[in-house]
Amino acid sequence: MSATMPDVSHYTYRVSWSPEDEEFVATCLELPSLSWLAPTQDEALHGLRDLVHDVVEDLHLSSESIPEPLSSRAYSGKFNLRVGERLHRQLAIKAAEEHLSLNQYVVRKLGDAS
Repeated sequence: MSATMPDVSHYTYRVSWSPEDEEFVATCLELPSLSWLAPTQDEALHGLRDLVHDVVEDLHLSSESIPEPLSSRAYSGKFNLRVGERLHRQLAIKAAEEHLSLNQYVVRKLGDAS
């Protein structure tokens, strides 16, 4: 969380159709409690961006923590993953069959999934 006011255009926005509401709904990954419904994608996005701006400004003025945009965060390229013994063995076997290290095999599989 950052103490300075970030550029809200750097946040991660998504707009999708909501069958339940019969409108488009815009969401922001960094502020998951916020959303905005509108009849068009553009209106949903603009409405949410205005709301996010107001919320971030309020957080800033009250000296509360402000989420840092995902795009600005630093990532080490490392994370730990715990899997069961059986899955670990299966992955190690698959990696060996492809003449890869376990790490190389898992990175390749994760890349294929994205």
